[in-house]
Amino acid sequence: MGYSVGQVAGFAGITVRTLHHYDEIGLLSPSGRSHAGHRRYDDADLDRLQRILFYRELGFPLEEVAVLLDDPESDPREHLRRQHALLSDRIARLQQMAAAVEHAMEANRMGINLTPEERFEVFGDHDPEQYAQEAEERWGDTDAYAESQRRAASYTKDDWKRMQDQSADWGGRYVALMEAGEPADGERAMDLAEEHRLHITRWFYDCPYELHTCLGDMYVADERFTAFYDAMKPGFAEHLRDAITANAVRKV
Repeated sequence: MGYSVGQVAGFAGITVRTLHHYDEIGLLSPSGRSHAGHRRYDDADLDRLQRILFYRELGFPLEEVAVLLDDPESDPREHLRRQHALLSDRIARLQQMAAAVEHAMEANRMGINLTPEERFEVFGDHDPEQYAQEAEERWGDTDAYAESQRRAASYTKDDWKRMQDQSADWGGRYVALMEAGEPADGERAMDLAEEHRLHITRWFYDCPYELHTCLGDMYVADERFTAFYDAMKPGFAEHLRDAITANAVRKV
């Protein structure tokens, strides 16, 4: 009988919406259907999905992925060897970049142009310099870090307060969404994930979808960021990560 769309989504760590999209564009159509007409995937379909996800991780557009996979002269083993080498390098660089920009954002909340009194007024008992030295030593040579530093240096107390107010408003709306039982791949959650991406772009550095997805992964992988988001509502970090991923798929 093969595997259901829900089972395959679980195996691959993606959403059912993503599999439906791949089917709609002809990138991955299931080999069979159940008696009730539901999609059923076999082992060959799973192999193709794995290759698709490899190429997507490498940043290939879906159209190019389809061309690569459907090339009659392509060697699957050579694809895997090349993907393994490229993917390993890409993962290392993206993880480093994601860590850099996230910690740089946290470090830059110090508000370089604020007086000590203003900084206390804006940030309260939060220590905005907690990750500053770590960020500069490890990722100070990245473009994103430099851009964050440049922008932060220009912000006034009112800018920081406006930024925090926007973040608090967004967080409140996201918590309400979760409490209403909205799924991470629903339209409302994806819209708020897009708003989150645009907030980063507006205040700190350019955040394309690929980088935004890496940041979402970090919210779950790094216990410090998980604790920050989950303090608003348990499970927030994971829900947001999934919404960010779904939004990136929707926007590609």
